Amino acid sequence: MVEQKRLSFRTVVPFLAAGIFVFLIYIYFLVPFGDLVQTLQQVNPFYFLMALGMVFVAAAFYALTWQKLLEMLDVKASLLKAFQFVWAANFVDILVPAESLAGDFTRIYLMSKETEGNAGKVVASVLSHRILGTIVTVTSLLISTVYFVIDYNPPLLVLELVILIAALNAFYIGLMFYLSARKATTERIVNWFVRVVVRFSRGHWKQEHLKESAMATMNTFYDGIAALSVNRKGFVKPLFLSCLSWIFDVLISVMVFFSLGHLGAAISVSAIIIVYSVSIVIHYIPLVSGELGITEIVMTTMFILLGNPQDIAVFAAATVLIRVLTLWVRLFVGGIIVQIMGIKSLVSSQGGIAQIDTSRAATVKTEKQE
Repeated sequence: MVEQKRLSFRTVVPFLAAGIFVFLIYIYFLVPFGDLVQTLQQVNPFYFLMALGMVFVAAAFYALTWQKLLEMLDVKASLLKAFQFVWAANFVDILVPAESLAGDFTRIYLMSKETEGNAGKVVASVLSHRILGTIVTVTSLLISTVYFVIDYNPPLLVLELVILIAALNAFYIGLMFYLSARKATTERIVNWFVRVVVRFSRGHWKQEHLKESAMATMNTFYDGIAALSVNRKGFVKPLFLSCLSWIFDVLISVMVFFSLGHLGAAISVSAIIIVYSVSIVIHYIPLVSGELGITEIVMTTMFILLGNPQDIAVFAAATVLIRVLTLWVRLFVGGIIVQIMGIKSLVSSQGGIAQIDTSRAATVKTEKQE
């Protein structure tokens, strides 16, 4: 039987529309519309296409990092599958208000289907992948902040914001490590979660069956964590690849400012790294949707605080172009890849939360059995 989850356009379109509206209102009071249009007309297409290429290169290294973590857990997955699932996760990330977690769940779901019986190991790989990415982001944030403070003496507000973000990420990383080492605590959380799901499912889920399945996945997860912990040298390659993914992600913004002809004149590379790191942290907060205009407003405001205040139109234009690449290109390409993979009706107009149709995988499985 094909498993299905649903995501309604009627649910997600208002969120996307609200985000665009909020950002446009912000821009309206920030910079004259004519100045913004004139700045966008000066874009150098060569550098903008370079930035577009960086989107795909960064995604490739991101997928390769995940694949190497899966290999450490003896989970066989091709780079192509990892790459496809990363784009599918991006697609869901953008459409689901509780983003970041939604994308992780999508990767876990799809890869678990692809490699049957490895759900716990896949969860361990995704968690490890998230921790690696967070460590790289926080480290780059702190280093770039030090350089920026030495060179430009930024406002106290910026420093306080950076410290707050670094502290939140440190807490997040610490919590993940704590839960990875404390099986009893995680078991209590899983039991509580099972009871909540059973209660709100109104008899659709049976507690014993759901608990048994959750505990089996949890046990496999801790087996995966144990396998990763004894192979610390194996993290060298994933960490290196994660750094490469981060570099190309940052280069998206760098190339956008190059395309506008204002890199160095309006803002420094260290400031761009700070803004990028902050935008990533916003994306990692599961209770906040970065597609509601929050990311765009924060990015534009921080560009102004960290750059030349006279170049407001440049910063607004840069934010628009960066979000076109990191939001709308990922949404468009992710949707295409979802269709190529055969995951049909991922987004439904009929309601529900997400519909992932694994009909192609089910067909292949049936053919193998025959």
